[in-house]
Amino acid sequence: MTRSLRHDLYAVGAAALLVTVAVLVGRRIQDTRHVLYVHWPPLLAQWDPHLGPGTPAAVLLAAAGVAYGPTLAARLPWPALLATAWAAATAWILSLALVDGWHRGLAGRLTTREEYLRVIGRFHDIPATLRDFTHHIVAGTPDPWPAHVAGHPPAATLTFVLLDRVGLRGGGWAGTWCVLTGATACVAVLVAVRALADETLARRAAPFLVLTPAAVWFGVSADGWFAAVAAWTVALLALAVTRRSPALAAASGILLGLTCYLSYGLTLVALPLLAVLLLGRNGVRARPVLLAALLAGLAVVPVAFTLAGFDWWTAYHLLVTRYFQGVGGRRPYGYWVWANLACTVLITGPATVAGLRRTSVALTRATDTGDTGDTGDARDAGAPTRTAPAPARRLALLVCAALLALLIADLSGMSKAETERIWLPFAMWLLPACAYLPRPRAWLAAQTVLALLLNHLLLTGW
Repeated sequence: MTRSLRHDLYAVGAAALLVTVAVLVGRRIQDTRHVLYVHWPPLLAQWDPHLGPGTPAAVLLAAAGVAYGPTLAARLPWPALLATAWAAATAWILSLALVDGWHRGLAGRLTTREEYLRVIGRFHDIPATLRDFTHHIVAGTPDPWPAHVAGHPPAATLTFVLLDRVGLRGGGWAGTWCVLTGATACVAVLVAVRALADETLARRAAPFLVLTPAAVWFGVSADGWFAAVAAWTVALLALAVTRRSPALAAASGILLGLTCYLSYGLTLVALPLLAVLLLGRNGVRARPVLLAALLAGLAVVPVAFTLAGFDWWTAYHLLVTRYFQGVGGRRPYGYWVWANLACTVLITGPATVAGLRRTSVALTRATDTGDTGDTGDARDAGAPTRTAPAPARRLALLVCAALLALLIADLSGMSKAETERIWLPFAMWLLPACAYLPRPRAWLAAQTVLALLLNHLLLTGW
């Protein structure tokens, strides 16, 4: 066993210990004080070993992905790889959701848990509802919004209102929308990694982006849709800075505005976007023009909502009040500030933990092996320590920007629990760190086994 692999396993062991402690301490706190408001901390889930109609497909997809995923990712033409990644991610998300059955696993979750579909009737006059939206955020006001409607800007609910208006009514269509759009997030990440680092690293990351344990939550939560919009925001800006395209920068800005009106916390996507601007390889002369186009696009959605009568800043401050009125105010920060990270380990998997360790190597010392993304310790081969290849360093910086955004969200105290779904938009940008790993099939097997165990041993709340 090489020194680098041992270090990977040490990191995975430490992450497994973090999860174990989070489970044991969380169970103790919940059993004695009842302040976590989750049945299987740190996840919103309950112990319920079960099989379901999606089990055979999920197992077959996992086996096929482990056996053939790395080879297909390396050999398929790039357009075909993107299409295949989306199709495979869709199948993986859907099969995992259907382990719990159609209603309990997919259609019913968006109706019973996230509540967006319950308030569609209150949006019969959309402009009037937007003008009145902030008056119903705080608990105790007349007809307060349900928790998830109040906890997000109105674009989140409007997504499902508009689906209803075009005839795609009910939880089945809402769940299908989240699956189909959420699956495109992996495509967006691949596009960005190829543009900012190189195609080899993107191809190495592709199987891990498809077969991620986060897929357990992508198909049963609107956060999968939010993650896709955020991912395409970053991807379009990555294309803009590499192609010097103001049009793509403006499109990225429009999506950034939409992202901020889907979830208040996703303003932190600004950190990966800043990394993209810094990593642009066409020099600083093009950046002022691209930045101007980005800002022009960014103004579109906020201006539209503001003219319609919705005040984002007022709504956010009212949300903070509502958050601390509910279970968010009673959940202990001292537990969740580190247990949230255990949730992140579970949704990104052991391969990502090892990949993040190698990300730190790519930023410090590594063997210059060309553009293969191999960031094993140079001492393993007896070679001198040298600078990591430029693509590996560039990918490391992008991953670190997403990690920083996640840590800021954690420290804010506004994400106590349920981060297995809330942090999906940030978790997607940690997965490309798996491109640094040798022996991809072994790591992919670990990822899929974790996803299957989570979905079959626990009944997740999302």
